Amino acid sequence: MDQLGPRARKCVYWQTDGQAGHDAPADPEFEKEAWISHVSLEWGVCGQVARYGDRSTAAAFYAPPGMVPRAACFPTSPVGADATLLAGMSVEHGAPAGSLTSVLDAVVVDLRSRGIKAIEAFGVTSEDPGSVMSRDSCGADSCVASRSFLIEHGFTVVAEHETHPRLRLDIDSEHLWKADVERALDQLFAERGFATRRLGVLSGASARARG
Repeated sequence: MDQLGPRARKCVYWQTDGQAGHDAPADPEFEKEAWISHVSLEWGVCGQVARYGDRSTAAAFYAPPGMVPRAACFPTSPVGADATLLAGMSVEHGAPAGSLTSVLDAVVVDLRSRGIKAIEAFGVTSEDPGSVMSRDSCGADSCVASRSFLIEHGFTVVAEHETHPRLRLDIDSEHLWKADVERALDQLFAERGFATRRLGVLSGASARARG
């Protein structure tokens, strides 16, 4: 928890099931820490953090879908039986370009090293996903990754939907993950007028609960 930025620490969208009385926990930081602790003990590392200097800039969480209360609430549920669910990606205010790419890269590297076959994620295609898919206390930006971001980083749509498609990245295949990351970063920096990109200061780090 100490490694997380303010947004990631307080966002419990994925740790709630969206039912009445569960949308706004009295102490979201406690809820988030309890979830991280439980998943870490039962399954292993469940989060990665991108840092810029001495501050957190982005975070991503992931776990078996059965450990993620929100997983069953999407219109394109359920997640594939062989996949780990990407359960939330958030970027902190003022984060440099490439932060989400860096943290997603760290997720892929960790899961591949553990022999996990695939990652699935629910994407969002609209700025306003509606009351059913409320973003809880996440703020203006959703912790549900956009469909376009996921596709740019190698995911493919396995269950199409108007607002919440489900996407998949097979990480045990010969998928050229690094090439997809490089291409996405090159496009991002070209759009912002940079000739080169410098992301050496960004690194993924396991997000663990306090012991």
